Amino acid sequence: MEAEGKRVSWAELFFDLVFVFAITQLTAVLHEDHSWSGVGATVVLFLPLYWVWVGTTMQANQRDLERPAERIAIFFVAMCGLVMAFAVPYAYDDRGLLFAGAYWAARLVYGVFAFRGELLRLQPFTVSIVLTGPLLVLGALLDGPAREILWLAGALLDLAVPSLLRRRLAAMHFDARHLTERFGLFVLIALGESVVAVGAPVANSGEPVGVATLSSAIAAFLLSCALWWVYFHFANDAMRHALSTAAVQLTITRHVLSYGHVVFIGAIVAIAVGMEEAVAEPTHHLDWAYLGLLYGGAALFLATFGYTRWMMFRLVSTTRLVAAAVVLALLSVAWVLPALGAVLLLAAAVVGLNVVELLRVRRRPARA
Repeated sequence: MEAEGKRVSWAELFFDLVFVFAITQLTAVLHEDHSWSGVGATVVLFLPLYWVWVGTTMQANQRDLERPAERIAIFFVAMCGLVMAFAVPYAYDDRGLLFAGAYWAARLVYGVFAFRGELLRLQPFTVSIVLTGPLLVLGALLDGPAREILWLAGALLDLAVPSLLRRRLAAMHFDARHLTERFGLFVLIALGESVVAVGAPVANSGEPVGVATLSSAIAAFLLSCALWWVYFHFANDAMRHALSTAAVQLTITRHVLSYGHVVFIGAIVAIAVGMEEAVAEPTHHLDWAYLGLLYGGAALFLATFGYTRWMMFRLVSTTRLVAAAVVLALLSVAWVLPALGAVLLLAAAVVGLNVVELLRVRRRPARA
């Protein structure tokens, strides 16, 4: 039987509340500008926020959060995350320095708390303190494309560091239950945003709730439930098993948790933006941008399981890769349907995937 493992602490759950707000801010920015350039700009803002969360979570996995100093460090990072979050809507205008400075402060202070005099040792926190933070601050002092280029460079550097330093970090040991639960909680934060996207247009409209609006809200919520099922019914347990049995745990934390989940969460945010528009205007056709976020986000979410399953077990996730291809193929039908029909069609596809997988699992004991 697998050991009980480390528990997620109350301090970490409090820390996560800041990122609930951050995801809401990012969704609002993407809804405001859902062009290709808007998607790119949102991704550049998302990556530093995500990496602050990942770095803090990795350190919390290694340390005793019952100690007051460790809790103070987490609360300080949460405060910095809050500042980054409320800077997000105007990060490319007059709040750029606020966003970048809060990121640098989060990495610097948590590094001081976590390593106490070991900052010169080469590891991810060192790189973020010495290189990424200054890059973001320098970008904030510039305007236009220069800021975006420097911020993108900083974000990509943070993502690349675990791979660049993989040999130095290979001996690290992680508590599998705690770490997979933490990343699952971030997926829940993103799914929570999809629920807000379903409810907010109806609650804020001030008009009687018609049949079409109610139907679109129910269809969108069904889609949220189906996405939850895809991740939590099988995948999260598989990730915990893979991490607990891996010869080199860093391979799983790097590819499946850090890299895989940045796509999972980004995809759910994209889906939430499409959902919100569909519920707000259920009888109208979604334009290609919203339809692309809705269906493209769902296809990306499903296809990413192909990557994570391969990295964990060297197995092909046939059902989910096929489902991703089916979702993309359904775009040819969805674009002629009203928003309600488009959401219903997508929900049916994801529910169908869950039914197929459930039946396949149930047949295995019978075959044995």
